[in-house]
Amino acid sequence: MFVISIAALQRNTAILREVKQAAGCRLVVALKGFACWKAFAYLRDDLDGCCASGLWEARLAREHFQKHIVTYSPAYDEADVAALCEFTDHLDFNSLSQWQRFREQVLAHPRFISGELLCGLRVNPECSTGTTPMYDPCVAGSRLGITAGQLAGAELTGISGLHFHTLCEQDSDALETTLAAIEEKFGHWLRLPQFTYLNMGGGHWITKPSYDRARLVRLVQQARERYGVEVWLEPGEAVAIHSGVLRASVMDVLESGGHRLAILSVSATAHMPDVLEMPYRPDVFLVDGTPSAARPAVCFGGENYHLAGESGPWLYRLGGPTCLAGDVIGDFAFPRALRVGDTLVFDDMAHYTMVKTTMFNGVKHPSIALQHADGRLETLREFGYEDFKNRLA
Repeated sequence: MFVISIAALQRNTAILREVKQAAGCRLVVALKGFACWKAFAYLRDDLDGCCASGLWEARLAREHFQKHIVTYSPAYDEADVAALCEFTDHLDFNSLSQWQRFREQVLAHPRFISGELLCGLRVNPECSTGTTPMYDPCVAGSRLGITAGQLAGAELTGISGLHFHTLCEQDSDALETTLAAIEEKFGHWLRLPQFTYLNMGGGHWITKPSYDRARLVRLVQQARERYGVEVWLEPGEAVAIHSGVLRASVMDVLESGGHRLAILSVSATAHMPDVLEMPYRPDVFLVDGTPSAARPAVCFGGENYHLAGESGPWLYRLGGPTCLAGDVIGDFAFPRALRVGDTLVFDDMAHYTMVKTTMFNGVKHPSIALQHADGRLETLREFGYEDFKNRLA
């Protein structure tokens, strides 16, 4: 079961509200990171709207968040653009060829003519600050964004903003480095009177305790003053970080090749793919183990939690119930032997996890629940065989 804490979400959004007010910017939740729409009511007062990665996310934002919508996709088709022009507030394009293809269609739309719809271009500052190539839009040959060389001499009538997204779970020092590259390569464009907004994308770990929020505020203020534009931020993880858990049960315990193994009711590849993609090692807690000082984001009354370590006498390799040989979460040490029926809690599983889940292998999909401030658990959705079947035909 995925369990999301409303109180934890609101702790995050309160921080984001303070930051955006201090910086004088606009801040939206990136639905690619957190899209549990039944939780939107608890985010709406603190945030300015949603960032959508395409038509379906934009529709979700319109129907359930009902505030500003910023839409960007690596590519649109004619139907996407026609539908998005009816309601999105920003429509950002990934390439000059896409902009040229749809430019006349957009410029002729009544919402563009009235100023309700603004258009922008995603740019690539060619400035890598991360360490994981899979999450780096600035790698050589990137399909994401327009380089300064490509932009030179382009017809930009109708474009009001530039958009970059180069960070991934990083502090504001990485943003400072990126903004220096933006100034060097795109600053002369941003100073043109036609440009009214700069979207700094996501990847800002604003709600992490160690994040330098004062520097972020300063950088945003400097950009606003330097270019005379409105600044937008669109974090996903900062909204939902440390707000949810995935509860699993031990289905089998066995040994192989000198390793103790535990097969769980949840899967890395189907339910927490960042464990394999990032790669990422989540914190894992054994319920009713020896109590430890650390506790998961969402706790239940009367339960003891023991945070698993990296080594110890009771070391287990945790794996999922799929047929993928590499469906392995990692090696974790517990205070005692694991038993069938034990409950394990995987912490920080609300962002960039729930949005990526699949029904690969027909493995049972975890239900989704909200934990209210009083501890009450509200089950939002349970999944069954019909959900699996109807995805395939």
